[in-house]
Amino acid sequence: MAIKLILSDIDGTILDDNNKIDTGLRLAIANLKKQSVPFVLASARSPQGMLNIAKELDVLDNPIACYNGALVVKDLQSNNYSTILSHQLEKAEIEKMLTIIQQNFPKVAINLYSGSDWYVEKIDKWVKIEADITKLTPIVTDLQTLVAKNNLPVHKILLISEPEEIAQVHQRLRDSNLANSSFYLSKPNYLEITNAQVSKEKALRELAKTYNLELSETMSLGDNFNDVPMLKLAGLGVAMDNAPTEVKKSANVVTGTNNQNGVSKAIEKYVL
Repeated sequence: MAIKLILSDIDGTILDDNNKIDTGLRLAIANLKKQSVPFVLASARSPQGMLNIAKELDVLDNPIACYNGALVVKDLQSNNYSTILSHQLEKAEIEKMLTIIQQNFPKVAINLYSGSDWYVEKIDKWVKIEADITKLTPIVTDLQTLVAKNNLPVHKILLISEPEEIAQVHQRLRDSNLANSSFYLSKPNYLEITNAQVSKEKALRELAKTYNLELSETMSLGDNFNDVPMLKLAGLGVAMDNAPTEVKKSANVVTGTNNQNGVSKAIEKYVL
């Protein structure tokens, strides 16, 4: 069937190893618009962390799936963007995680994300690195007090430290009966935590419903293990050539690497 919706990962997919956008993608998206095919970005990033990329690609009119699908928004350019889908972590589990980390792993940087806001307890080397990557500035506050006293929707927690310590944290949290939270290593030293119901696969299902499309009419592109469910679900799952072997096996086809304009080449070949 003809592809009528595209859902694409960002890092390692439309961005090359120097964080530059696929040079053929803006033209490809302009041509997609002529055929009324939405190009939707999906990432573990926050809304503000995706804003400049969405602006550069001129896709701000389309939905954007943030925090791996925990928050799907539209009209991101507006301070009052509209929410299509929102899954937040449970308050009791957040408080339990914060206690475990603060008491047992004090060197771990805790980053808490709510909508467009990024909260931290202190500015350490890890927070500085993340700020340099995202070009965003966190709000420094007491996280336990913030969660306890506010009805704050927490869409993601990001824990950063040395890989060995993050591996220990990962195992400790998995053993702590946090049934409604899921844990994912996006890097050896980055542990991402979202509601267990969150995935790019669920975001793709919701977007297909929003556009009144069959899943067979969708295409997804990605390069990492958290992309596998949406690669399998879409009518056409496209893995980047820089993806691990198991990720490639989950896709229907493999395109060029993120350094070879693999996304725009796949759009030209399979959609346009």
